[in-house]
Amino acid sequence: MYHDLCNTLQGNMEYMTYTTNPHIGKVRRDAVRLVKYRNWSIRKVAKHLGYSPSTVSRWCKKDKSGGWHEIPTLSSAPKTSPNALPRKTVEAIIAKRIEIRRCGQVVHQALLRDGVEVSLPSVQRTLNRCGLLKKRSPWKRPHDYTRRPEVMHSGALVQIDTIHIRLPSGKKLYVYTLIDLYSRWAYAEAAERIAAAPTIPFVDRARRKAPFTFDMLQTDHGPEFSTWFTHAMQRRNIVHRHSRVRQCNDNAHIERFNRTIQEECLDHTANTISNFKKVIPKYLKHYNTKRLHMGINYQTPLEVLQRS
Repeated sequence: MYHDLCNTLQGNMEYMTYTTNPHIGKVRRDAVRLVKYRNWSIRKVAKHLGYSPSTVSRWCKKDKSGGWHEIPTLSSAPKTSPNALPRKTVEAIIAKRIEIRRCGQVVHQALLRDGVEVSLPSVQRTLNRCGLLKKRSPWKRPHDYTRRPEVMHSGALVQIDTIHIRLPSGKKLYVYTLIDLYSRWAYAEAAERIAAAPTIPFVDRARRKAPFTFDMLQTDHGPEFSTWFTHAMQRRNIVHRHSRVRQCNDNAHIERFNRTIQEECLDHTANTISNFKKVIPKYLKHYNTKRLHMGINYQTPLEVLQRS
């Protein structure tokens, strides 16, 4: 496999062009045809097309078909380079990458341990030219970094997440969950699908139910919490921040609530959207008004809200 990649790499270098005009091959063909079949002089053709006579003369010398085929642009790259990696080194880089399936830095260190003297930039360039580097998607938008606030009052930081439940039939059900970090007041709803569009009405309904205002929402990087959702929250004067990547502790409160609602409510209910819509409101009333929470000194969320 790596032999084919080496040949592809060499072929890509061979056909590197120095012009971006997509029609230059046709222009050269037409110039040669005017000279060889219409008997125009090279100077007349050069003046007609806007090129120098010496350029038209070179085109006529390169043409093999007599003006009936396009003349492609040849590579401007040198055929050999004094700084080019030996073919054995390139093959070793590709083989090591296919063997261990790791990033360029790890491939470089593995090659050094095997006695292959090569620099890290050379490894990265070789893997890039062979298409062996996993690049970030240009369609994925980066999220703005927002500092995590000090949770000193209700609504200062509210976490949102979704629970995915797969039915025996293969169909999925979803449960939107929300919790306030200060009071532990929680809200949840069952849904048949998740996306940015249904997430916004869920937040609006939670705001109407909550006895406090939302200052900041924190979510993971799921598609239902995309940039479009962020802009919708900004129009409601709510700041939206994303948790850090691969830092599960950032959303520890909502993850713990997800486990609680599954163990105490959802696991004892038939997995249908209608049943979930019936039992979740009853459980939330118990959770927010009667259930004692260790994290808030064995109080209920309602008691914390009444004292704040």
